[in-house]
Amino acid sequence: MTQDASTTAAIKRVTVFGKPAGGKSTLSCKISEATGIALFPLDLMEYHQNGELVDRDVFYQKHAELIASDKWVIEGLGTMRSFWDRIDAADTLVYVDLPYRIHYWWVIKRFLKAPFVKPLGWPEGSSVLKGTLAGFKYLKLSRAFWTPDLLEKIKVRAKGKTLHHITSLRQLNTFTNNL
Repeated sequence: MTQDASTTAAIKRVTVFGKPAGGKSTLSCKISEATGIALFPLDLMEYHQNGELVDRDVFYQKHAELIASDKWVIEGLGTMRSFWDRIDAADTLVYVDLPYRIHYWWVIKRFLKAPFVKPLGWPEGSSVLKGTLAGFKYLKLSRAFWTPDLLEKIKVRAKGKTLHHITSLRQLNTFTNNL
């Protein structure tokens, strides 16, 4: 894929976030490839290989060092503290907000494909069953979290930044064509 150097030169710090199983990892890989900027999946920073949480202080230290660096693509939510720190540090925000039916289907699809293809961005040795159950749990909770009010808060903090709010499969599939 050929990118206009002037367009991708302005992109240095990208955060990709949204509900579970929305294609964030795949999109983040494409953004990383298109821009040449290293990708950092939060799950790999936040969880040990066995699925246990990394010590919060260790996570926050690594996260702070990462967002202080010059260039990155970071995918995932993390904690609320790390989320807002990343929103503030990024120059490009990508909010993947597809219809819930797509997210639920993709949780199931990821589970069915897992014996053949390791889910992108998941720590080595993670339980796909636990991840699938967590995906359903967090999708159920998402309606109370990923709200229009949260989007407005993000927009306020996005002043002077580029915010992409992806709400359809078409937008998701063509996003990197416009970088």
